[in-house]
Amino acid sequence: MKRLFSRFTAWVARTEDALWPHVRRMVARLRGVCDWLWPKLRAIGWKRGLLALPLVALAWLYFATLPPSPPDFDDLKAEWKASDAWLYDRTGALLDEVRVDFTMRRLAWMPLDQMGEPLRAAVIHAEDRRFASHGGVDLLALGSLLRTRIEGGRARGASTITMQLAAFLAPEIARPGARGWRDKLRQMRAAWALESKWEKDEILEAYLNLAPFRGEAQGVPAGAVMLFGKPPAKLAPREAAVMAALLPDPAASPQRVAARACRQLGEADCTTIEALAANIAARGRMKAQDPDLAPHLAGKLLSEPGMRVKTTIDPRAQLAATQALRHQLQGLGPTRVRDGAVVVVDNASGEVLAYVGGVGLGSTASDVDGADAARQAGSTLKPFLFAQLIERKWLTAASILDDSPVQLDTASGLYVPRNYDNAFLGPVSVRRALANSLNVPAVRALLLDGVQDFRDRLWDLGYNGLEGDGAYYGFSLALGSAEVTLLEQANAYRTLANGGRWSALKLRAGEAGSDTRQVIDPAAAWIIGDILSDPSARAGTFGVDSALRLPFWAAAKTGTSKGMRDNWCVGYSDRYTVAVWVGNLEGDSMRSVSGTSGAAPVWRDVMLALHAGKPGAAPARPKGVEPLRVTFASAGEPARSEWFIAGTGQATLAPAPEFSRRPRITNPASGSVYAYDPDIPPDRQSLGVQVSGAVTGYTLSLDGRIIQGSPDGLQLPMLPGSHLLALHDEGGKKVDQVRFTVR
Repeated sequence: MKRLFSRFTAWVARTEDALWPHVRRMVARLRGVCDWLWPKLRAIGWKRGLLALPLVALAWLYFATLPPSPPDFDDLKAEWKASDAWLYDRTGALLDEVRVDFTMRRLAWMPLDQMGEPLRAAVIHAEDRRFASHGGVDLLALGSLLRTRIEGGRARGASTITMQLAAFLAPEIARPGARGWRDKLRQMRAAWALESKWEKDEILEAYLNLAPFRGEAQGVPAGAVMLFGKPPAKLAPREAAVMAALLPDPAASPQRVAARACRQLGEADCTTIEALAANIAARGRMKAQDPDLAPHLAGKLLSEPGMRVKTTIDPRAQLAATQALRHQLQGLGPTRVRDGAVVVVDNASGEVLAYVGGVGLGSTASDVDGADAARQAGSTLKPFLFAQLIERKWLTAASILDDSPVQLDTASGLYVPRNYDNAFLGPVSVRRALANSLNVPAVRALLLDGVQDFRDRLWDLGYNGLEGDGAYYGFSLALGSAEVTLLEQANAYRTLANGGRWSALKLRAGEAGSDTRQVIDPAAAWIIGDILSDPSARAGTFGVDSALRLPFWAAAKTGTSKGMRDNWCVGYSDRYTVAVWVGNLEGDSMRSVSGTSGAAPVWRDVMLALHAGKPGAAPARPKGVEPLRVTFASAGEPARSEWFIAGTGQATLAPAPEFSRRPRITNPASGSVYAYDPDIPPDRQSLGVQVSGAVTGYTLSLDGRIIQGSPDGLQLPMLPGSHLLALHDEGGKKVDQVRFTVR
């Protein structure tokens, strides 16, 4: 006893400076209690008051250290939210993993039996050796801690796994700086409450899922992957010891972690453990576990922590599309084009089988989803324009359109469309005009159809980014001035493949399909498909053996936007629709990339991969489509067998005679602006008038004044100002007029 007393006095002497502030605070609190208690004791009497003091003290101690009620184990698991979300293909295999919650890094809740025996043993040995036998608080460890402090030795913590778990579940009982006896009592009572409600395996499982590890990792699943790049069950004993050594201080230096792990294992040679500890700060291990097969689709579908979405993606189609796009972009090089995207759709079900929003490489905007980004459509909208005119029976595949210069008056000035090669072919058939993607015939077709009607048809086909009316887009809509997405393109062409029937695409497995509606007449859709699959018709522009020609039936259309910023190839077989876009997501022009050298090779490679072992077959001809042998008098096209909607066939195509054409003023074009040069004599400056059709008996008027002479070939003086030139028939009726300006 004497020896123990001397040790106690020595301890008091050593800790006097540290204890004195605590003593002063305790005296101050006791004085406050006395000030409150004194009038109470006088009121009830001294004897009764003194007898009640222990009960009051016990009641105060009970409520002052009352811990929060422990949650239910099953509720804790159900409410757990991982920081990541997961995307799966149609077979259930992992496609991609996306970080959604950036407050901490934790994976899905892991059952105890999946964590591996080495890790469980290492954690129990390091943190709580008597975990299986105590009831939440290790009284032997507390006694040892008290004796060590009295003897002046280096104290080791006596906090059990259950006590630490209680602090994880209720941080307020172990807040930073809360080291007082009251907080410890609350933590101990919370541990006892947990032990009375949970099984030991449940306590250990929750602890291992909630324990913090290095950096932002929380829980053994995230910690094992971030530190060692493997799941917990595959950790070797030394790796498990290093993880356990991080639990007391996740931010400890590698040297301290290695020393702690080496002590736990009792090894004399710690070289291997030191190497493991030194490597725990390496980056990129979590990312290395991510298959990263559909990052853009994952970003589109995964928005909440812990989400698990099973998609319609076919792994074979996804791999084929990714490889084809990567191979093409590598071949072209980043100085020519940097970005691309591919979408593959099952025609029958509408399921998206491949979704490649980009493949990185030399991209400067690799995070942008190219499959869902709005880009100018180029010539890819032309098939739907001609389909609408064919179903209305205003045109046929053999109808002649004039591929010659045209100037159209618009609110913003003259619109002068040109072909891709700046050449004109004169009279051409609809088949040849569409197959060769001629611009001027398409604009003339739009004049027949009407811009608003065409815009409405595109909206019905799912191009829902076209929010403006027809006047907003103008005549350039025929040439694809509107911005569309690759998904919209794929589904619109799938509508052609399905005989004009439209339904929404599906990205999620098991997703209910939308109602199917007939948007395009089946006969017109079939005729358009026949044109787009005709290698002879497109030979003038693409050659007879371009990337669009496959060893089986397939229809395809290319398109290039203004300024060479976007290149498309969209086409379909009897089973699949494949849509490809290449370009630069930042909007700069491509270099030396055309329709057949940009997107078309990717389309071809994907189609061949999809049909490996089972070539595509031509679609059955629907009712209401009939063949007819046609000849062309002036279009420069050989006689051929052509397809017509019943009742629209015409055996001979020839220009209408002059007398049957309504005269029109072809020059000057309405909206033209001419410049008068004061340095040139006025009699040397004039404006020539040209009128088409038979004009015998017709007259011209300028600003309401009749001009004598034949209308065709007349020369007008260059008079400054705005002028109205009108053409009148024999009866004086105005049949055409143009407005032009001289400055």
